[in-house]
Amino acid sequence: MTDDLDDLKSMMTAATPKPDPDKRAEHIALAQKNFDDLQGSRDGARPTSATGPKGLWTGVREKMKLFSLSGGLTVTTAIVAVGIVVLTPQGQTLWKPQGTVVTEADVPLPAPVTTQQAEAPVADAMGSSVATAQAEEQILDQRQAAPRTLTPGADAQRAAPKAEGVIVEIAPMMLGSEADTVADMAAPAMVVSEAVDALSFQTNTETFATADANPVKVTAEEPVSTFSIDVDTASYAVIRNSITSGYLPPRDAVRIEEMVNYFPYAYPAPEAGGAPFRPTISVMQTPWNADTQLVTIGIQGEMPAVEDRPPLNLVFLIDTSGSMDEPNKLPLLKQSFRLMLGELRPEDQVAIVEYAGSAGVALEPTQASDRQAIEKALANLGAGGSTNGVGGLQEAYAIAATMQADGEVSRVLLATDGDFNVGLSDPDALKDFIAAKRETGVYLSVLGFGRGNLDDAAMQSLAQNGNGTAAYIDTLNEAQKVLVDQLTGALFPIADDVKIQVEWNPAAIGEYRLIGYETRALRREDFNNDKVDAGELGAGTQVTAIYEVTPVGSPALLNDPLRYQAGTQATDVLPAELGFLKMRWKEPGEGTSQLLDTPITQDAGSTTEAEFAAAIAGFGQLLQKAPYLGDWGWDEAIALATASKGADDYGYRAGAIQLMRLAQSLEN
Repeated sequence: MTDDLDDLKSMMTAATPKPDPDKRAEHIALAQKNFDDLQGSRDGARPTSATGPKGLWTGVREKMKLFSLSGGLTVTTAIVAVGIVVLTPQGQTLWKPQGTVVTEADVPLPAPVTTQQAEAPVADAMGSSVATAQAEEQILDQRQAAPRTLTPGADAQRAAPKAEGVIVEIAPMMLGSEADTVADMAAPAMVVSEAVDALSFQTNTETFATADANPVKVTAEEPVSTFSIDVDTASYAVIRNSITSGYLPPRDAVRIEEMVNYFPYAYPAPEAGGAPFRPTISVMQTPWNADTQLVTIGIQGEMPAVEDRPPLNLVFLIDTSGSMDEPNKLPLLKQSFRLMLGELRPEDQVAIVEYAGSAGVALEPTQASDRQAIEKALANLGAGGSTNGVGGLQEAYAIAATMQADGEVSRVLLATDGDFNVGLSDPDALKDFIAAKRETGVYLSVLGFGRGNLDDAAMQSLAQNGNGTAAYIDTLNEAQKVLVDQLTGALFPIADDVKIQVEWNPAAIGEYRLIGYETRALRREDFNNDKVDAGELGAGTQVTAIYEVTPVGSPALLNDPLRYQAGTQATDVLPAELGFLKMRWKEPGEGTSQLLDTPITQDAGSTTEAEFAAAIAGFGQLLQKAPYLGDWGWDEAIALATASKGADDYGYRAGAIQLMRLAQSLEN
């Protein structure tokens, strides 16, 4: 025993032999290869398993690479692992040793920047799939790109995305010339993996149809304002969904005219035998500026008796792609259409076309009286595959053509999350395709479902170019409003290509701005051009447009007079008129427009309807951070809406007031 100890002591005190350079290089190369195989090389195939059949380390690694922290969540969790790498949105790489606590101070967060990014599911901690590995590769390839905002998924109800996310991943430490074993690294990493299991996140690829806010214009330089009417309501529903989910909507999602037009108004009905609609004008002091005025133009469409409406041919064009496989998408869509069936008459017809990777007819044209067959076809729809939207549109229009007859109304009702990724996904190509089809007399309306990949821009383009409307449905209550309460107005047109043109009197009005309608702007010469498409007005529908105008001589004028400007040529009569309203429209199916005009006078007076519309316009401008409101804020908007709420049979206005209160709390 003593001899053995002596030998051991001798070995310990002996000089350490120098390593063989060739062997050292060989071991380092082998260690690097093992690390690349484990971590996943960019240049080679990415393994779907790194530790046998269960793929323990791969599952953890994938989870951590896809782990995004955003909104109210902060980087405060202790990461118990061999080592971690924190990749900041600026592209910086921060290495932290085992047991380090990563805090916000370690990861500076930039101002929010929303960019499109491929969706990638979070892999199971004990394994992964080839699809997940491919998605991971796509994310890693974009790592050095511009910072992106990741918002929580539907399951987490999207906590407020006020800060940029970071991507955290486990990185093995190199000990000497060799890497740690998989077993050494996987065990502590499981602590992080288990924490990630409790969270659900998805990338945000939403896009919205938007444009720069209308500027203040000098009347003497540009007295004429021209735009197309808009009866869409999608923006308000998206805003409501965002706020009730706990975060303020992106500014691009706020279209003020769609917020204002979401609500019914008690405007006077048109006289029998005249135009199918009637404009009502009111003038009031601007709530947020005592030195300007709001001129509100309210349009009321006629409501024919239900028994007098023509037969309706409906083609339900339903997106059944994989992205629709969420409770607030395809299941809600089915429930929504079931509500609508009760409003159809026996002589109406329904067909169903579904589309995913390809398009197909799920229900041939069927009388609405055969409700059992229609509901069975709806129940059989399932989600899966890519989104061949154009293939579905082509099939739907072909079916609609077989259903058309003289004196009947035919409409394709597209229900989708707007994610067109197969076929003519280019917006311009889609626009041209729909524009050509509208000449056949078949209208196209679009219903949006779900959040996260909502392509509002594509939906707006389709609806506007298809002589139809766009709405967003996030609850069964909203489906009731759109497809039951307002069904007649949504599906039966009374006036096509409705355009508004206002000429402001420079002797009375120094400046003006149109609040909203940025995406509906027309050129002055478009007003008299019957080939230029514009919005449609449905039976019983109201449309509201609001101008903020600044009288001549008001201290609120924002522009200095020009040095060399010629004086205005105004008579003694003209200053009594603030402006002159002209409207053009076509009878459905006709190619020649008709004209209606009326002066805008100071004595028009105000109404509680105009005051509530002003409150909603103020709501939208607060969300947009508009520069025209001065010190006027949430308290004033809420007080104005409350005082002017008036009749509110369905509680829509009370709901708007509650939304304002929530938005105020979220902003503070």
